[in-house]
Amino acid sequence: MAFFAVMLPMLDEEKSARLRTEHLAYLEKLEQEGRIAARGRFTDGWGGLVIYTGESLQEVATLVEQDPYVLHQARNYEIHPWEMTSLHLKV
Repeated sequence: MAFFAVMLPMLDEEKSARLRTEHLAYLEKLEQEGRIAARGRFTDGWGGLVIYTGESLQEVATLVEQDPYVLHQARNYEIHPWEMTSLHLKV
């Protein structure tokens, strides 16, 4: 199992606002299935970041392309294999 960082830059703010509930429900489902390690939005409005887990880039791309934000062209996406070297959470 590997990690993949998925950047979701904003394409259409109006569509993103309209699809937010559907997008979050989709990510929640994947999170419950163990397919997402972390997720969140950039507070400057740029878009979001999701850390997926998967066996291959193609597997993760298939999941990302089913995200309502991507499916309805509210966001674009960029995927990069990602290696976690440490984790320090202070929430």
